[in-house]
Amino acid sequence: MIKERNTSVKLGNLVLKNPVMTASGTFGYGSEFTDFLDLNQIGGIIVKGTTLHHREGNPYPRMAETPSGMLNAVGLQNKGVHYFIDHIYPSIKDIDSNIIVNVSGSQVEDYVETARLINELEGIPAIELNISCPNVKQGGMTFGVTTSGAEEVVKAVRKVYDKTLIVKLSPNVTDITEIAKAAEASGADSVSLINTLLGMAIDAERKKPLLSTITGGLSGPAVKPIALRMVWQVSQAVKIPVVGLGGVMNGQDAIEFMLAGASAIQLGTANFIDPAVTIRVINEIEEYMIRHNVSDINELVGALII
Repeated sequence: MIKERNTSVKLGNLVLKNPVMTASGTFGYGSEFTDFLDLNQIGGIIVKGTTLHHREGNPYPRMAETPSGMLNAVGLQNKGVHYFIDHIYPSIKDIDSNIIVNVSGSQVEDYVETARLINELEGIPAIELNISCPNVKQGGMTFGVTTSGAEEVVKAVRKVYDKTLIVKLSPNVTDITEIAKAAEASGADSVSLINTLLGMAIDAERKKPLLSTITGGLSGPAVKPIALRMVWQVSQAVKIPVVGLGGVMNGQDAIEFMLAGASAIQLGTANFIDPAVTIRVINEIEEYMIRHNVSDINELVGALII
């Protein structure tokens, strides 16, 4: 009988007490959830997307419910990295979890300066680089849809950022493994996937789109089979750890992603349904380990029997 089980995993030099993280944009800055759960129990908290300058985001409506999922087009609304450093960071830096900042930008220089500033914060051990942002200098093409775009931004950020660098990949590509390999070759310590899938919803009675931006990012259980497939493909294409997300709603979903090759997972849409879902998933993962007599959670990573 195994008395102690190891639930800790590593992403580069970053050690998580368990593989459960929160997805950026679905958990605020963490402090908003203190009434529902003990933040110290979570493996990692990825705070909402942070940009160099203040962003108002897109006009309303910018969220819509869809079958087995939701669409969002929030548009990275935030008050900028300087506001984060001065007003948000002091209140979350002492949480006994890994506080990770999701970094976004409209041009390479924005990413670099934001990452440089966050690099100086002792209580932030990692960033998640969101390369699904449109590059304004290239006519709005997303950085993460070409290997050259991914290489450019990851290499530039790597030069100024010396902690754990996680690169978040877009699924809206022909071959996600090529983008993952480009991120790895450019200095990424880990990749996380998938970001939202491009989708839309229509109000047939009004003959109008439900989102002000017409299209938006689809998340939730509907995207899980695609996310699982991409995690499986990427985990075989790169040597760096993979973080899986996309429709993770419970412990079984989390285990499936780990079996497909993910070292850790993120919960996103599930946070809107149950604000304490992270703790439930942590417990369900441990229950699975007990049932299957697993002593070290890392034994499950990529353990899919083909």
